Amino acid sequence: MVTYAQEEQDGTEWAATRAWVEKVLPGGERIVGAVPLQGGWTSLMRRLELDGGAPGPRSLVLRSFVKPFYLRHADALLTREAAVLNLLGATGVPAAALVAVDATAEHCDHPSLLMSLLPGTVRIDGEGAARRAELLAGQLLDIHRIAVAPQDRPRAYEAWTSAERVTPPGHTRRPELWRRAVEVIRGEPPRHRAHFLHRDFHPGNVLFEGAGEELRISGVVDWVETSWGPADLDVAHCATSLALLHGAAAGLDFADRYTAAGGTLAEAGPDHLYWRLLDALAFAPEAEKVAVPWRALGRTDLTPAVLAARLEEYVEALFDRYA
Repeated sequence: MVTYAQEEQDGTEWAATRAWVEKVLPGGERIVGAVPLQGGWTSLMRRLELDGGAPGPRSLVLRSFVKPFYLRHADALLTREAAVLNLLGATGVPAAALVAVDATAEHCDHPSLLMSLLPGTVRIDGEGAARRAELLAGQLLDIHRIAVAPQDRPRAYEAWTSAERVTPPGHTRRPELWRRAVEVIRGEPPRHRAHFLHRDFHPGNVLFEGAGEELRISGVVDWVETSWGPADLDVAHCATSLALLHGAAAGLDFADRYTAAGGTLAEAGPDHLYWRLLDALAFAPEAEKVAVPWRALGRTDLTPAVLAARLEEYVEALFDRYA
């Protein structure tokens, strides 16, 4: 367990944040410890251990934005997540319950959101990956089926790359492949039916409990990017992550798992290719953005070279299937 003094020495001073948390807690509750949570990239995540109140010992999760880019956008991101968590409380999606939010750091050292702790763990190893992918597809479909009144819809989706921003791997032997891929996303987005999107749905944002036949999803986290847009884009994002974690075939199979669960995707191959590449190219050149938290979770095999090769293989496989 990390003590307050240790965290402050590490440059993550949070005395004001800690005081804010204890102020919003029910009478008598106080923080008795804090544990950093692994696997996040955008935020500093802590599990807070509480005691002294009527509920008895319990844990909550504190998300704080500390990186400069996310500090600039924290108000919008955390306000959106707070609203989404409240909305999800009336659905069957296993999401955290909102406790409190200080999106502008009016009271905290950094913009912060306090929420309930979900059970389960992130699982990104190879064993059982196929069964988890089936569960991921079903869970994503449940998210897309959430009915939202027009006035409660989240913002329209944003693309995370563009033709001008793509950086191919530096040592690629297939530069023409990357040029073709960039030309695909240079065009206008295909017409689509819009749905409620998680927008950052991938194995690192899903918690599992159990094993074998008892395996189940126990939580879906990180709702700061929730958007309104094509189901294809959510499917594409999870598919890219699976391709990077387990190989191109795992990424290709995910769309099939989604439709087998009852989901509907673009019918035309070129339309499907557009959404898949729009997501995959955002990871170029070597997916280091996601590799850092994945390696922290034990996937030390995911070196930049391995991920760059898998991303290129996946892009080629997408052309083979959908072009």
